[in-house]
Formats: sequence, C-alpha cells, structure tokens
Amino acid sequence: MDLNTLKKLLNDKITEQGYELYSLSFGDETLNVVVDRVEDIDMDAIVSLTNVLNTYLDELNPFEKAYTLDVSSLGAEKPLSIDKLANYVGKFIHVHLINPIKGENIYEGDLTSVNDETFNITYRNKTRSISLEINKQNVSKIRLAIKF
Repeated sequence: MDLNTLKKLLNDKITEQGYELYSLSFGDETLNVVVDRVEDIDMDAIVSLTNVLNTYLDELNPFEKAYTLDVSSLGAEKPLSIDKLANYVGKFIHVHLINPIKGENIYEGDLTSVNDETFNITYRNKTRSISLEINKQNVSKIRLAIKF
C-alpha cells in the first residue's frame, strides 16, 4: 500500500478517535504517526490510540515486511496556529514577535482572549500582572509553554 493511501485511511481512523493527524512517515522499518488535539494528550491517551491503530493496521496489513508503530503527540510545548488560537484561551503560551512591544519581542503569559485581529495575554513582571494586546500579524512564532 502506498503511503498516501495509508495516510488517508489512518487520518479517518484518527479523526474518529478525536485527534488530528499532524504527520505520517515511514522509515527505518518504523511507521511514525504524530497526532494533535486541543485537549492535553497524556501517556494513557497515546497508549489507547496506539492500541486502536495497531488493531486497524493489522486489518489493513499495509506493508509486506515487519515494522514498528510509533505514535506520539506534538508535546507539551506544541506550536500553535494563529487560526486556532481561540481554542487555547486560558493556556500558558510563549509568543515571539516580529516587531517588539515595549522593547521586548518575547512574552510568556496566560492567553486571556482572542478576536479576529488581536489577542490578549496576561504576563508577570516581578510582582505585577500586566495585560498585553498583540496583533496577530505581529507574531513570528507561538506555542504552548510550561509554567514554572
């Protein structure tokens, strides 16, 4: 079975399970599947999805030789899409700007609101909480961050 056909079939199965197929590759006798969803993905979720995909792949038998299935997520600091930012309100994010605001081009804080052109974060500066509005077009990179 060619990889494009397999990708379509796996995409449908992964979508049924509430995930989005982020990438699929085959190399060194390993089928690598990377998935995403808005909700956090913990190890139990990965194990459950791996079991579903293992069973499905056994039915499909896509390769003539033995292979290993490796299912993973984008991780705790996954990149975010500006178009889907509203799904992450309340999450702690890391933003890298094209043009600095207040002399800074990197901010980390809680995403508090999103509209068509801008979004707001609340970040800490020493003991103060500061709200900052950021134009979506001024974002170079944006990802989830781990709050320490």
